[in-house]
Amino acid sequence: MVRSTQNRQCPFVVKAWQKSFDQYRVLMLKRAGRMLHNEWCYVGGGIEKGEKAWEAALREVHEETGITEVRLYSANQFEQYYSPTEDYIYTAPVFVGYVEESQPVRLNHEHTEYQWMTFDEAKDNAALPGIDDILHFVEKHFARKAPSEWLRINREKD
Repeated sequence: MVRSTQNRQCPFVVKAWQKSFDQYRVLMLKRAGRMLHNEWCYVGGGIEKGEKAWEAALREVHEETGITEVRLYSANQFEQYYSPTEDYIYTAPVFVGYVEESQPVRLNHEHTEYQWMTFDEAKDNAALPGIDDILHFVEKHFARKAPSEWLRINREKD
């Protein structure tokens, strides 16, 4: 029987964007670990005990990339996939993070390289089917127009 993860255990996804030459780009990371080895992904991870999903998102962005200043939004979307080895359906809230170009990226051990890709490049290089749909949604609602401030998470920092 397929089990679904509970919200406290679910991973999350963060799309980090920067505007370069009047075009938003997606931060894609090449995985170093066993899972999705050598595949392009975006920042993601698990929620630790006592954390909110958005807090985990900011923590993982910092841990995986060294980026500390992120204007974070809920994408109001979820990514999901089925793990045949664990017989789980993973459901992950999607967050969108805007970062300044000037912030350097410093990868941790989980990734071997990074690239700021256009939306089309990110869709073409995405590791799993369905990621392109999420990228299309985020491009439409967060890059082509200003996002709704109702979805802003860390407003108090501005």
